[in-house]
Amino acid sequence: MRATEIKSCYIGPEISPEQFIPEHIFLYLAKGTIHGYDGNKHHILNSGDYCLIRKNRLGRYNKVKINDAFEKIFVIFDASFLKRFQEKYKTNITKFNSNDVFIQIKPTELIPNYIQSLMPLYNHLGKIEEPFAELKREELLLILLKSQPELSGVLFDFGKPEKINLEAFMTKNFKFNVSIQRFAYLTGRSLSAFKRDFKEIFNDTPNHWLITMRLKEAHFLLDKKQEKPSDIYLDLGFEDLSHFSFSFKKQFGYAPSHLTKMS
Repeated sequence: MRATEIKSCYIGPEISPEQFIPEHIFLYLAKGTIHGYDGNKHHILNSGDYCLIRKNRLGRYNKVKINDAFEKIFVIFDASFLKRFQEKYKTNITKFNSNDVFIQIKPTELIPNYIQSLMPLYNHLGKIEEPFAELKREELLLILLKSQPELSGVLFDFGKPEKINLEAFMTKNFKFNVSIQRFAYLTGRSLSAFKRDFKEIFNDTPNHWLITMRLKEAHFLLDKKQEKPSDIYLDLGFEDLSHFSFSFKKQFGYAPSHLTKMS
């Protein structure tokens, strides 16, 4: 693999690019920089850093190459694997007191050594096949729990999100590019209940409200902060620049570039 390519290696089921974290993820950044955001905090990971990303949360990150290279390793701790692990090792559950999405892992030389042990096992697709994948996930989890037993309170919590304040959650998280079904799940509601409650609170449909809120924020950033369309569309929940530009012009009657030309 050439140095100019972005390489991703993973163990466990693949995770979609949606800005929702359906399973716990251990992330090791081998090369490059990652800027992560979870709705509350900005997180920066540099080469050699690692963390645990918490499931049932919203989160996104931007990748920055260093010396034209970016390499990361994902280890996915899905619920079925964690239940097998808990049954096998009879793991004690310790309370975890933080709500962070990007959970910092205490430095230990065991982690870099573990990462090096993975290298000979990857195939040309950047994946480790069974039965090695299961064994290596177990090994990593044993390392993490030995270093930080309190992580058990995060990893072995199999409950679903409880019903929360919908207005506060949506106002805070409207910029994340996730489906209406995900928003319903994260607020502890069925899809029908979510739509009903949303209508009562905002007097609008979720899809129309989301696009309106994102475009209002875009207009503010372009007009008052002098941001560029290419720098903001992803952070506002748009999948591509052309869709953003089309939606913006439909809403305001002129293209985003009109505001940047006026500056």
